[in-house]
Amino acid sequence: MSHPITGGCQCGRVRYEVRGKLRDIIACHCTQCRRTSGHFVAATACRRQAFTLVRAETLKWYVAVPGYRRGFCGECGSSLFFEELGGERVSIASGSLDGPQGVKVVAHIFAGGAGD
Repeated sequence: MSHPITGGCQCGRVRYEVRGKLRDIIACHCTQCRRTSGHFVAATACRRQAFTLVRAETLKWYVAVPGYRRGFCGECGSSLFFEELGGERVSIASGSLDGPQGVKVVAHIFAGGAGD
């Protein structure tokens, strides 16, 4: 069995692992992503059943759009996750991965609303 893919926030109080394949990265330039990250969000994703929160002591969730939520660390502020409630996958900020995983940027979405 292969080793899990791991990641977490800057301060280490939120940690996760993925036992499965990561989707290639999609860069989102929508207003919400720009405001929560300071620019655009580069996110990978995995199937929900492949995702495990290992440590979540400071994990906070923010609902900006009904039915969807964003996960971030309440201590260091790292933006980590985006998910549809009851959905089949979890989007993961690719910068939160512990090391290179061979995923690459394959698309830009909401590029018409991109910031400077």
